[in-house]
Amino acid sequence: MNRNAFNRLIAWKNDPDRKPLILKGARQVGKTWLMKEFGGKEYSSYVYFNFDEEIELSSIFDTNKNPHRIIELLGLLSGKKILPEKTLIIFDEIQECSAALNSLKYFREKANEYNVIAAGSLLGTLLANPKSFPVGQVNLINLYPLSFDEFLAAIDERLYSYYKEIKKHQVIEEVFHKRLLEAYNYYLIIGGLPECITSWMKYKDPQRIQQIQKELITIYESDFTKHNGKINSGRILLVFRSIVSQLAKANEKFIYGSIKEGARAREFEEAIEWLVSAGILNRIYNVSKPEHPLKAFDQLNYFKLFLFDTGLLKHMAGIDNSAILLKSDYQFKGALTENFILQQLQDQFDVEPHFFADGLTEIDFLIQNGMEIIPVEVKGGVDKSAASFKSYIKNRHPQTAIRYSKRGYAIDGGITNLPLYLAAMTKKLI
Repeated sequence: MNRNAFNRLIAWKNDPDRKPLILKGARQVGKTWLMKEFGGKEYSSYVYFNFDEEIELSSIFDTNKNPHRIIELLGLLSGKKILPEKTLIIFDEIQECSAALNSLKYFREKANEYNVIAAGSLLGTLLANPKSFPVGQVNLINLYPLSFDEFLAAIDERLYSYYKEIKKHQVIEEVFHKRLLEAYNYYLIIGGLPECITSWMKYKDPQRIQQIQKELITIYESDFTKHNGKINSGRILLVFRSIVSQLAKANEKFIYGSIKEGARAREFEEAIEWLVSAGILNRIYNVSKPEHPLKAFDQLNYFKLFLFDTGLLKHMAGIDNSAILLKSDYQFKGALTENFILQQLQDQFDVEPHFFADGLTEIDFLIQNGMEIIPVEVKGGVDKSAASFKSYIKNRHPQTAIRYSKRGYAIDGGITNLPLYLAAMTKKLI
């Protein structure tokens, strides 16, 4: 598989002010594979250490603060000479050894000529606690499930060759439009997790995909118990399992009372923060004004939560594949489509997407592109824009307005209609 993040790793390697790198992301998004692939292709060699599998590794870091001594011992352990700039040092599951995580600041201060990359499950939850994280001493890159363009490159190389050359305002021929919509439907079913995509490439068996997704959900839920720290694991589980019902509501605003009867914010806000920090949930805030800068108008008590992978959400909602492949309309289609769009948008822009709802107007997403605020409407079919979206455009005159749908790529009355499959190319096309 080709990952877009690979180019960011190359840029990190070539940066003269490079720091040790931490690759953040939920479990099973492909961090280990990417680090090894990067080490194999861009370095003379790499050494790989897994703190979950090799428990005795911790003793090296517990008793040594000098990074040169640590490198000497790691070289003996791996049987390889570790060379500055030529050997990539990989620390996996680093959250299992706090001393190793802390050592990254010493690599930065005293041995920055060595290239060090680290990853681990739930590192985002440690980042939320600065005392256990070398804040300011490391570079950070987020890794997400495969976006639609990465997915397409993996499952249909020839169609991807056409897709990646699509230009702004290009007419997309009907034959390619239909094939890309079909690939989009497959993405809703399979999702962006590497294990699911690899299985599909090998077997083309939807039952295998379903079983993998079921097992992955079990793994994530077991993580809640293993790594929750002081936060009640039962509350984390309740929030996670409420996502489908939360998104199924006409108004997707997160309601604490939907977790369980009588639930209050103070009981569950830490559980939500844990899931967001772990990369399992994506949270977007409503804004009081749809103006630049969006973050200045965050309404912190008014937000929506989405799942980090659309394929897993489809599985958790119990949607039958035939509903996606054969029916033009089905329950939960709107929520599933919005989850897909957010998943494609979140790594394209410097500011995470927001939304706007004031009782009269509701805009699915707001994108901040430089100083421009772009309203976004999401349609799961070929429907035209809602009156609320048109009214927003008429009253506020945005420079760009986007509607994602299954219609073709076209400009329609001041609205740019982007087919759903082009969401991953939004920044390139606006």
